[in-house]
Amino acid sequence: MAYRVLIAQFMHETNTFSKLPTTLDDYRRRWLIEGAAMVPRFTGTKNEIGGYIDAVKKYGWEPVWAGAANATPSGKLTRETWEHIRDMIVGAAKKAGKLDAICLSLHGAAVTETEDDAEGALLEALRVIVGSDIPVVATLDLHANATTKMARHANALVSYRTYPHIDGYERAVQAAALVQEALQGEKTPRCLLVQPAMLEGADHGRTTQPGLMRDLLAKADVFEKEPGINIVSIQAGFTWADIPVTGPSVAVSYEPAAEARAKAIALALIDDIWKRRDESSSDYKSVADGIAAARAGAGKKGPLVIADGTDNPGGGGYNDTTPVLQALIDAKIENVAYGTIYDPATVQQAMKAGVGAEIDVSLGGHTDASMGAPVKARAVVKMLSDGFFKNDGPMNAGVETQMGPTAVLRIDGIDVVTISSRIQTIDLQVFLSQGIDPTTKSVVVVKSVQHFRAAYAPIAREIVLVDSGGICSPDIHKLKFTKLRRPIWPFDGVNDPYAGARA
Repeated sequence: MAYRVLIAQFMHETNTFSKLPTTLDDYRRRWLIEGAAMVPRFTGTKNEIGGYIDAVKKYGWEPVWAGAANATPSGKLTRETWEHIRDMIVGAAKKAGKLDAICLSLHGAAVTETEDDAEGALLEALRVIVGSDIPVVATLDLHANATTKMARHANALVSYRTYPHIDGYERAVQAAALVQEALQGEKTPRCLLVQPAMLEGADHGRTTQPGLMRDLLAKADVFEKEPGINIVSIQAGFTWADIPVTGPSVAVSYEPAAEARAKAIALALIDDIWKRRDESSSDYKSVADGIAAARAGAGKKGPLVIADGTDNPGGGGYNDTTPVLQALIDAKIENVAYGTIYDPATVQQAMKAGVGAEIDVSLGGHTDASMGAPVKARAVVKMLSDGFFKNDGPMNAGVETQMGPTAVLRIDGIDVVTISSRIQTIDLQVFLSQGIDPTTKSVVVVKSVQHFRAAYAPIAREIVLVDSGGICSPDIHKLKFTKLRRPIWPFDGVNDPYAGARA
């Protein structure tokens, strides 16, 4: 008889400092799919659900498809949104009858109006239904604010090992393989989690260059070869969340006889994170520095990629701050592709005018005036579309993306991809789908802090990461935390990374 395995996804990286609540409509703009409709959407894709779909085929499982929910990062989920998604997944588990296992795709940093640890609450609710004996695994984003509640109710937490996150598929395959071993009686996995008194660490998880995170993952690879150690996951945490558990952590899935060794492994990795806590590979420049690089590179082959990292929609950025765009216009920099500005009203204005029309725009800067005023300019409508494309990858290859109704506006020598649904610029199709070849441009601007590197580093002659004053500022001292556990580094004089708390 085939094993019956429930499969579901609930993803959100919540920036609690955002003024924009996350609603069901925000999920629908990316995806909110109930039941088996998730299968045709993700078959053949290189994300976690694609990995679980292939595992079902490989192991001959009888799947119970609960649903998939994923929204662009923003503020706290409304109570209605959280309860709808929770009830979709929990309701499927109740209706399923007997289940043999559960495989989840979670983020690990979702915060709602009623839950600081939404994933922990979801796992707990599922355990109430299925009991403590069946294997439950969850993939997590590398930037999860993972919790002991998550570890208590899961047999394994399996986090990405790349940033940009290009291994979601592989992590789901790894999680599913552990489930199969447990179902066959070959393993009895348990999970523990250790979190230090640190708000940020592990170089925020960056893996595109040698450094702390790569060193930690290399050690994790070695530990996973030890008897009784199943999976060692390192979470860098998501800093822009005012909840008690924000920060890095280590989760270890182990066999019962190896519990002591699992704790030792977690503590050893935490000690490394603590000892190297001042290491950072991020190199934010000013907007003026970005403009200077654009001028210096005039006529050179390949585009300069300017990453507007503090207005990163992938971290809850508003996607409509304007300092970089205004500076490019003022400096008369030409042959620029700018992706993207969120401004649904301007898109509608362009659609009403039609392709080829000249319109006076007040572009961007509508969410928070302190992060740049709207750009007042004369623009030519170069292209109009529904904003739909499939990612080329490497990140989320084959996954559908919806920018909503989209207009390409030319302002002087700058082509601005203007969108109606916030997205992070992680794929070349943000431009290619709109008739723009980024490889032919002198400057390409992306609203992203790190994920863009997977697709854009190969075409860039140079990359400059700029701080435009957006909500995702790297200066954590600008953030006003009220719920965060204390004492904590770097705000307090902490000498012990555990501050009295261990595994």
